[in-house]
Amino acid sequence: FIEDGGCGMTFVAPLPREAIADPEMRELMAQGEALGVPDDLFPRIVARAPEQAKPLMRALLMSHAQGDVDHRLKEIMRILLARFANDKYFAGLRSRKALAMGLTEQRIDDGCFEYEDAAKGFTEAEKCALRYADLMFLDASQIDKAFYDAMKQHWSEAQIMELGAFIAFHYGMQMFMRSLGAKAPA
Repeated sequence: FIEDGGCGMTFVAPLPREAIADPEMRELMAQGEALGVPDDLFPRIVARAPEQAKPLMRALLMSHAQGDVDHRLKEIMRILLARFANDKYFAGLRSRKALAMGLTEQRIDDGCFEYEDAAKGFTEAEKCALRYADLMFLDASQIDKAFYDAMKQHWSEAQIMELGAFIAFHYGMQMFMRSLGAKAPA
């Protein structure tokens, strides 16, 4: 393990910030830090492969903070997937943008554990999106034409593609960070 100033131990050493000279990578790191997801640990690890790190960071930031799906819902989905992946790093991070929009820890927990409960106040569209994340992880064989037809009652096809890509991308990154032994900052 390699100790990394407050972020726990990792199997691959993150680069020191000063070792990352590429202006685009530094800007992407700043955008991630401003959002809160990721903090600087993830980009400092992936920066060991700069050709992959920049497109990866662009995709992470774009899929999470941009698009036509509410950012708060994406944040709940991201944390749900991180918890499924048992990824302590991404599960412990919070989007400053989502928090500023009013997302609370209670709403996150409700979205991760009880979104089907009518008393929790999730819309049918939100339930459908959270169910999509659940099924992509738990049993993707249940995602069939009928499931997509039901999704189309609440989401445009472009939004369904946004959700699907978001789920696949973020869950994959979370599995990767778990494999590196990363933990969220204390």
